[in-house]
Amino acid sequence: MIAPAVDDLVATIRTLVECESPTADHAAVARSADVVTAVGEALLGAAPELIVLDGVTHLRWRLGDRTRVLVLAHHDTVWPLGTLERLPFAVAGGVLTGPGCFDMKAGLAMALHAIAGLDDRDGVTLLVTGDEEVGSPSSRGLIEDTARGARAALVLEASADGGALKLERKGVSLYEVVVDGLAAHAGLEPEKGVNATVELAHKVLAVAALADPAIGTSVTPTVAGSGSTTNTVPARASFAVDVRARTAAEQQRVDAAMRALQPEVPGAHIEIRGGVNRPPLDAPASTALFARAQALAAALGLDDLPGVAVGGASDGNFTAGIGVPTLDGLGAVGGGAHAETEHVLVDELVPRTRLLQALLAELRRAPGEDAS
Repeated sequence: MIAPAVDDLVATIRTLVECESPTADHAAVARSADVVTAVGEALLGAAPELIVLDGVTHLRWRLGDRTRVLVLAHHDTVWPLGTLERLPFAVAGGVLTGPGCFDMKAGLAMALHAIAGLDDRDGVTLLVTGDEEVGSPSSRGLIEDTARGARAALVLEASADGGALKLERKGVSLYEVVVDGLAAHAGLEPEKGVNATVELAHKVLAVAALADPAIGTSVTPTVAGSGSTTNTVPARASFAVDVRARTAAEQQRVDAAMRALQPEVPGAHIEIRGGVNRPPLDAPASTALFARAQALAAALGLDDLPGVAVGGASDGNFTAGIGVPTLDGLGAVGGGAHAETEHVLVDELVPRTRLLQALLAELRRAPGEDAS
């Protein structure tokens, strides 16, 4: 195996970061896919499949006749176009910065370089999606179809604090609660209206009460809106709900409770949209792979490799959800995901890429096959 040089990794990250790719801008994501394709062709010597689903551009490199190991990455970010002008790519004092560097363009660069340095790439598939940051609405089926039958899925999302791998992730459910009322003049005849804002207030409190912090279930009302003018009884209101749960049973409990909600204001109607987005990534899905990673890290002379449970979700939830052993958080070490403090520790890039290479080399071989 050939370990990448740190300067080459940094140069690739810069190329990826300097092509902005906010998820909602399909044209920007397509431009980013062109950049990823060019970088990948140069490193891997092969063109990817270009897969456009619901306007979103995804890329897949199948290296061999079948997928033994799936490497998962995404090239979309949360940052709007123009962020790069205000927060340009930079490296100073061993810290790399720039929008999307930590989540997760550094991880994508690491994946490309790790695969490029393998002595044999047969059996490795790299899937780079373009809508992970909004829950992978177009790519979920693609991820699951690509992962089926694989021995392992390795997810290049950034590490947790201190470089820890992510052994458990909560499942995610996303809802929109829509309230329909009846408009009326707020001063002349408010009694003839059905106030959607008042009904929304009842529902926000009812939804928040579904949380169970003792077992790690959060139910969080988020973006809300109501009404059209200050002197009109609002005829429509809505709010979004973010649910995180450690088990599928908890997701189903909350889902059933959401769908059982009834209006409190006479004449109001409510509609519940959305549902379960990602299943939980349970510890058993990652236990064996984590043990392998720890052993390989020790053999490479790397620092102890910790593992943690986290609340955020990733595309690894999908692979674990269909029974594929999954190890997440193999990407960059740093911090500040989705924040202006986003950064990557340069000194950790090569060691983490070497660890990924070692995992790929071991997992892609058939059982009993000699490493030589």
